[in-house]
Order: sequence, then structure tokens, then C-alpha cells
Amino acid sequence: MRIALQDAAEPGKAETMRAYMKSPMPFLGVQAVPRRAALRRVFAEHRLEGAPEWRRAVLTLWREAEYREERYAAVDLSGYHLYREFQTLYTLPMYEEMVVSGAWWDLVDEIATHRIGALLTAYPDTMRPLMLQWAHDHDLWKRRTAILCQNRFKSRTDTALLYACIEPSLSDNDFFARKAIGWALREYAKTSPGEVLRYVKAKGISGLSRREALKNLPAT
Repeated sequence: MRIALQDAAEPGKAETMRAYMKSPMPFLGVQAVPRRAALRRVFAEHRLEGAPEWRRAVLTLWREAEYREERYAAVDLSGYHLYREFQTLYTLPMYEEMVVSGAWWDLVDEIATHRIGALLTAYPDTMRPLMLQWAHDHDLWKRRTAILCQNRFKSRTDTALLYACIEPSLSDNDFFARKAIGWALREYAKTSPGEVLRYVKAKGISGLSRREALKNLPAT
């Protein structure tokens, strides 16, 4: 895996990427497009048999990563199309570990919006109460995941769940909590702009969250 990523690395990019991401973990200097192309080749050449082997491979990549691109590889492997049928509730411990130990937007947001969101769609009776639990967690990144997990739902958004996941973080001064609130509301506003405007006016949300939520709406 590392050899494939090293071959796709662009000289001089590693430190720029590390500074931009504010990451203590070093980068190889592989940008997103060549990284994904290299990983697709590796994943296609090394098929995994069964969900347990797939989960072990994802977590091994994640835990043993020395470069940040290797953690991106773990995230990409977790969503690789050949293993779509493995996206069951058995993946939850894996994703929870990745959210908590990843603890930065470039790793967490993909898991929140694509992996956890997909599980919420498939298993609402289990995932809904779990997201409410995560929304109250002391861990910022679990709360951010709960807020963002419906970002791709559009008209399928469970409005009550969205608001219930946002509200425990309304008083949080952390940038990433406030940004998540605004982003989630902005995505929902694409479907229900009037409802988002009503909610923003009714709630004492931060200026950052408000600006993000109303970014694409006409000035009022």
C-alpha cells in the first residue's frame, strides 16, 4: 500500500499538506486524485474475502498508519464498492474508533456523511438512538458525526433527529462544533429553506453557525 502511495507522491507537497491539515502525522505528498487512483488499483488487485477480513484490513491500515495518506486509504477501503454488503451494524465499533482516534475533519467527515449516514438509512431503529447518544457525548468528533450524518439525505432528512443532534452543541464554543451545525443546516436548507430560516431565527445559534446555515439563502 505504501509503495503505491509513494509512487503517486508529488515532490514538495508533503510539508504543504501537513501544514494545511495541521497534522502531527507526516504526509507522503499524494493529492486526492492520484491517491484514489492508486488505491483503486491496489484494492482491485487484493480482494478481501468476507466482512471480518475486510474490517481487520481497514483497522490494520488505520492503526499502523505512519503517514496520513494511509489513514485516508483506510477510510477509502471502508467505503470500497466491492464491500458494500459488509456495511452492517457490525461496522459500528470500527467507525467509532476511527471517529474518536481520527479527531480531525479530513478523516471524520467522510465517515460521518457516507458511512454513518448509510447505516442510519439502513438501520434507523438502531442508529437513531445511537446518534442521539453520540450527540450528547463528551467527544467533539462523535457529536460532529451525529450532526453531519444526514448531510446527504435532502428530502429524507429526519428534521426532529437533526435538531436533536444539533441542540446539545449549540452552546459549544468550539469552531468544529459550530461549523458542523452551520454546514448541516445549510445542506438541509437546499430542501427546506423556510424551515431552516425559521429554526435559525428561533434558536440562539452562534454567528458562525448562522452565517454557514444561511449562506445560500436570500438575505432577510
